[in-house]
Amino acid sequence: MQTVEWWQNAVIYQIVPWSFLDTDGDGRGNLDGIIDKLDYIAALGVDAIWLTPIYESPMDDLGYDITDMLDIDPVIGDLNVFDKLVKLTHARGLKLVVDQVWGHTSDRHFWFLESRSSRDNDKADWYVWADPKADGSPPNNWLSAFNGDTAWAWEPQREQYYLFHFLKSQPKLNWENPDVLDAILERAEFWLDQGVDGFRIDAPNFFLHDPELRDEPMRPEGSPWPDGIDPKNPMAKQIFQNSFCRPESIEALRPIRKLVDRYPGTVTLAEVTLCEDSIILSSEYVKGTHYAHLAYNSALLVDQPISAKLMKDTLTRVQRYFANGGNCWMVGNHDYGRLRSRWAGHDQDGNPYPETFYHQAAAMLVAMPGALCLYQGDELGLSEARIPEDIPVDQIQDPFGKALYPDVPGRDGSRTPMPWQSAAPGVGFSSREDTWLPVPESHRSRAVDVQTEDPGSLLNTWRRLLHWRKNQPALMQGSCRILDIEDSIFGFIRETQQQRLLCLFNLSPETAYFNLDESMLPGVDAVGAGLLAKRNGNMLRLRGYGYYFGNLQPQSQPANSSSAKDTLADEDVSESESAFVKEEISL
Repeated sequence: MQTVEWWQNAVIYQIVPWSFLDTDGDGRGNLDGIIDKLDYIAALGVDAIWLTPIYESPMDDLGYDITDMLDIDPVIGDLNVFDKLVKLTHARGLKLVVDQVWGHTSDRHFWFLESRSSRDNDKADWYVWADPKADGSPPNNWLSAFNGDTAWAWEPQREQYYLFHFLKSQPKLNWENPDVLDAILERAEFWLDQGVDGFRIDAPNFFLHDPELRDEPMRPEGSPWPDGIDPKNPMAKQIFQNSFCRPESIEALRPIRKLVDRYPGTVTLAEVTLCEDSIILSSEYVKGTHYAHLAYNSALLVDQPISAKLMKDTLTRVQRYFANGGNCWMVGNHDYGRLRSRWAGHDQDGNPYPETFYHQAAAMLVAMPGALCLYQGDELGLSEARIPEDIPVDQIQDPFGKALYPDVPGRDGSRTPMPWQSAAPGVGFSSREDTWLPVPESHRSRAVDVQTEDPGSLLNTWRRLLHWRKNQPALMQGSCRILDIEDSIFGFIRETQQQRLLCLFNLSPETAYFNLDESMLPGVDAVGAGLLAKRNGNMLRLRGYGYYFGNLQPQSQPANSSSAKDTLADEDVSESESAFVKEEISL
């Protein structure tokens, strides 16, 4: 049997250290706070932790502007505390993945301070520099992802422009320079030697650019919209092909993978979101064994009602392009908002999603093939903080949000502190009320202590499903066959030699019916998953936003999925509805 690595179907819990738990009363979270809550994380049933940047930084952009990649920012801890965190994480059977930002640095990094000083110093070519046009304007029309304005900044000392893709204070490193790559590998090796289990690689599709600095073409009216881009972001008026999303960036990961492979069991997780088609491009980053192990994309960052067709089409495309695995699902994170607010609003009939929908979303995400990133607070069902209702305009921290407010709300709404205790000052996150970002009052009712005491809470649903998942061979390593089902049911079968697991999700507010044909019988309802369905013989009745898991009879050949198309309307079974036996664990 083929060996399945821990990361292939892992659930990775993402933590923003500044927003997790403050133990020293400065209003900002720290590494000691993560250590304090390791038992909470382990009890969730996740496999790994991913930390956003913990390195020395002026925090212009949540630590993604680094001044020293070899040291911990003193605001959140030091290397001794980090060593303790690594050991205690491993003692609980969890893996620890750290963010690596290799495409740019802070403009206060000593590399850049030297590089900007002249054109002939030792690091003169460590960043991307270019002469102005004859009229003194920037070298081309490339735009920053954070403000929709030019991606070039003038440096008087060199009388040249430097390139930045995000903030002006984040100058782009020159990946064409072998000395830069050597320095990056040296820093990657340092953290591997500290015992980390891998890296989340920040925006690798931005590593390389067109060496001729050709203009980006403008996006024709009516052409497909790029993935992961807010419709009001001016950046999207251009097609992404010269300033970033170059095929050369994929090849740039070869030496990184070669290094990581020297440390068995470690993983690389690539972020590939800002692009024309994130499913296709992210799949290129995991082809073969020379690039990243995993990649996440914008596939589920949708601004439309969640439907069976949408999920089926998305999973079909992912199965096609990630034929050999490597996909990591992501619905919310520090950049893209929260699951509740991303999959929010109203269904296709204009009705707001009920709480049941988010319990079903947990079941669906846990069951789909591939890895999953679960963002801190999404297990609580937190909604994004609103501006200015929850976060006053003068307290916006996110530079992206500041630059484009009010057209684009920015990212602060998903970065507010974790609510641990509903009645405590600072919701148990901090001993002070004036935390680095305010906590919305609405989050108090969803605090950890409240939900822990409620058997039907979303937190306990996530706990139940994540622990149940670990005992299902089909979910941990099984293949996935999408069922051809009409109407509102999204379904697939996960399968190994030990288990065939039927997974059904009614993605509508109306009751739906599913006929278990002879290829699926006899079937046994999956115990422990908290089913939201009733069953009578071979007929399943799924409530609105209900879900069902069933263990099917093993078979040597896959059944013809076309036989699973049969669904029955309400009027077809109304006379026998009383015969249904309730076999659900209520919320």
